[in-house]
Amino acid sequence: MKSVVKAPIGHKQFCRDNSWACPQERYEPVVVRLTENRWQELIAINAEVNRRIRPMTDEDLFGTLEHWTYPVNGYGDCEEYVLEKQRVLMAAGWPKSALLITVAKDTQNSGHAVLTVRTDHGDMILDNQIEAVLPWYSTPYRYIKRQSASSPVEWTGISDTRVTTVGSVSR
Repeated sequence: MKSVVKAPIGHKQFCRDNSWACPQERYEPVVVRLTENRWQELIAINAEVNRRIRPMTDEDLFGTLEHWTYPVNGYGDCEEYVLEKQRVLMAAGWPKSALLITVAKDTQNSGHAVLTVRTDHGDMILDNQIEAVLPWYSTPYRYIKRQSASSPVEWTGISDTRVTTVGSVSR
């Protein structure tokens, strides 16, 4: 069961700064039919944005721990990658309700943002740390919350109880 949760503080700030990107609207959630062309487009846009943006922390870029915006002069952290991928995919005709900003814990238990793309083949993850576009369950992350598929300003909690560490066996 999904619960309504607070939006990340960075997303609230982003919406204040970019109100046009966060309309107070509701829509029917859409799941994209993942044709071969759509799949190739997803892979290409993920790779192109990952190549175009250079990693830099919010602290180095903006002098603050958390600041969400579109890439500034080609630099950004995970949120800038996500926002840019969402923007480019929407410009290519992908529905906003299928492109959800998602917050997770990475393998170091640090906060991390990825873009979830809702498809008829399951939720796919676009990430700046992993080049491949993967189904959500094939990533090493523990998912916490994501944008609602019904409204860009609402967020839902995710109950991801999977064990995300991988053990090795010596022989």
